[in-house]
Amino acid sequence: MEEMEEELKCPVCGSFYREPIILPCSHNICQACARNILVQTPESESPQSRRASGSGVSDYDYLDLDKMSLYSEADSGYGSYGGFASAPTTPCQKSPNGVRVFPPAMPPPATHLSPALASVPRNSCITCPQCHRSLILDDRGLRGFPKNRVLEGVIDRYQQSKAAALKCQLCEKAPKEATVMCEQCDVFYCDPCRLRCHPPRGPLAKHRLVPPAQGRVSRRLSPRKVSTCTDHELENHSMYCVQCKMPVCYQCLEEGKHSSHEVKALGAMWKLHKSQLSQALNGLSDRAKEAKEFLVQLRNMVQQIQENSVEFEACLVAQCDALIDALNRRKAQLLARVNKEHEHKLKVVRDQISHCTVKLRQTTGLMEYCLEVIKENDPSGFLQISDALIRRVHLTEDQWGKGTLTPRMTTDFDLSLDNSPLLQSIHQLDFVQMKASPPVPATPILQLEDCCTHNNSATLSWKQPPLSTVPAEGYILELDDGNGGQFREVYVGKETMCTVDGLHFNSTYNARIKAFNKTGVSQYSKTLVLQTSEDTDSEEQTVPFPVPSERLPLRRMSPFSSTLNLQPSFPGRAYFDFRSSPHQLSLHSSLQSLNAPVDIKKLLAVAWFAFDPGSAHSDIIFSNDNLTVTCSSYDDRVVLGKTGFSKGVHYWELTVDRYDNHPDPAFGVARIDVMKDVMLGKDDKAWAMYVDNNRSWFMHNNSHTNRTEGGITKGATIGVLLDFNRKTLTFFINDEQQGPIAFENVEGLFFPAVSLNRNVQVTLHTGLQVPDFYSSRASIA
Repeated sequence: MEEMEEELKCPVCGSFYREPIILPCSHNICQACARNILVQTPESESPQSRRASGSGVSDYDYLDLDKMSLYSEADSGYGSYGGFASAPTTPCQKSPNGVRVFPPAMPPPATHLSPALASVPRNSCITCPQCHRSLILDDRGLRGFPKNRVLEGVIDRYQQSKAAALKCQLCEKAPKEATVMCEQCDVFYCDPCRLRCHPPRGPLAKHRLVPPAQGRVSRRLSPRKVSTCTDHELENHSMYCVQCKMPVCYQCLEEGKHSSHEVKALGAMWKLHKSQLSQALNGLSDRAKEAKEFLVQLRNMVQQIQENSVEFEACLVAQCDALIDALNRRKAQLLARVNKEHEHKLKVVRDQISHCTVKLRQTTGLMEYCLEVIKENDPSGFLQISDALIRRVHLTEDQWGKGTLTPRMTTDFDLSLDNSPLLQSIHQLDFVQMKASPPVPATPILQLEDCCTHNNSATLSWKQPPLSTVPAEGYILELDDGNGGQFREVYVGKETMCTVDGLHFNSTYNARIKAFNKTGVSQYSKTLVLQTSEDTDSEEQTVPFPVPSERLPLRRMSPFSSTLNLQPSFPGRAYFDFRSSPHQLSLHSSLQSLNAPVDIKKLLAVAWFAFDPGSAHSDIIFSNDNLTVTCSSYDDRVVLGKTGFSKGVHYWELTVDRYDNHPDPAFGVARIDVMKDVMLGKDDKAWAMYVDNNRSWFMHNNSHTNRTEGGITKGATIGVLLDFNRKTLTFFINDEQQGPIAFENVEGLFFPAVSLNRNVQVTLHTGLQVPDFYSSRASIA
């Protein structure tokens, strides 16, 4: 019954109800508290004036809150009626539960009635402390409200059931234990409150004070007061008005306002309403039972949340520790690579020191010997050895040629750690919400009319099925290695077209595509078989197309490269053959000229490409659609072509647009990871010919060979011929072969390469046929 205590306390004083009355809004209030919160109203708002004007329809007239402003929004309490001179001006006070309590506007006149029943000021208004509805009292005042005898009985039973000592009813803060009870006042007092509020003098001296326990018994044994009619105080309630929903007396039915209303027997309606209340309580009891079970569930959830939190924290710490361990292992591997590079640089420099020292000793010895020979005065003896000495001196001088006194290794470490993707991944590291996942996207469809191959590049296009309702967040394009090996991812992104460069010539590739979203990935599309351009011995070849500027699909440099650039594609007309397998499509490129039909069987394989800004040194300056390059530095810088070769015969040329101060540009081929800040051929990743205005040399791994007379000037043309059939690399200047075959046993993937400084500018020319004399020589061989 502890939970019921709040239902038994007055909202104004905060104590148990004493003589509670029922307001028209069905809420209860102590009769004494009701008198304390009365507010006087102006004459124009009185019920008499309303009845005279015909606007009054009830004994209790509710006030317009906007006009009365009884409810203060600032303090959520009650305020006085401040618009008239008759309004009380005494400051209001607060009851224990925060409700504003107003003192009476004027002292009540002396009367034989109890203070609660004394006459109230004329035109008084009362506001319900719970629903804030205001109403004006009639001439009966508070006596016009019915008394809640049932609530009094419940409070008596509740207080009797409490085993604790009776408390004083007048203590303001913490009630003290009661010592006496006044039978006439029906109030329990502690000693301080009795001396202050119930002094033994005057009329109070005749009151009988008894111990609290005796007072509880006498209160329990006292006969229950019979509820009487509020309009006829001498009449008891005998019937129930169905329309007004209130008990009435016999006199109300004869001459009162209920004379024309439907009435029923009081006992029958009492039993009916008890039955209805019991039925309503059954439903409420079920909800209370469910609420208790729900509270048990919530308390169990609290414990489970705590346990799961500990477990999840341990799992999170373990995952983070695993990431830290993996980072430490990678750190050790990177440090090992740095140490290896360090040892390699030291070894190269020390070897060069040893080689240069031996060579310098030999040169110095030859010089000293020649000086001593010059001192001899025997002409015939001198002439016998002078020719040999002169040849030795020239040969030694040639051995100290260009590049010999150049360090083979730089002091800088060309290792740059790219940690930005890892840092971005760390910043994006977050928890995945365990929500109901949507379905995976539908399988993409390859658009065969937009797929094509050109040289060693392939362009693929795809789309989502027309009736697909699940959006895709991206696509994954996979290609095999051209030899039927495992598939590799060559593109991941949102675009629906991609060009893959750097494929092998005369090779067959299998391609497939799948879509993905946050839930997962779709099934693979049908496998598309791609045939790249064939070598010079094949009858069917690819015809180059002009580069259209309106199509810019995503372009991959190589299936083994992670660089993704936006470059023009090389689309063309194609036809498709469906093989016997339902999951494979075959694409053979059969491009035709835009202007006129071409007999493709009479053409040789050629490759169209440009310089690659993505892999070039930052000092390289590009122009003319990346076909012309120069440099902003006086030091040599390397730039590569966009297309790599591994099969067939390929020829391209470079014209010298500007040549100042006799620099030494180098031309040749290189691996993708060649050093970009030194002359081409300084490391073991490049094979080149460097040339000045008088002569040229071949260079690989900083080794200079085959000095050849004949240089370049402005307007000169340098040709590079890469023959994978014979595994050779040959150079030409102005359509004449420069020296012998430069390099042999050339195998692997090579990119066209150039190194130059700011004194040189060259333009690349591609899509050229192999020179006729070389083709005839190759056919004879």
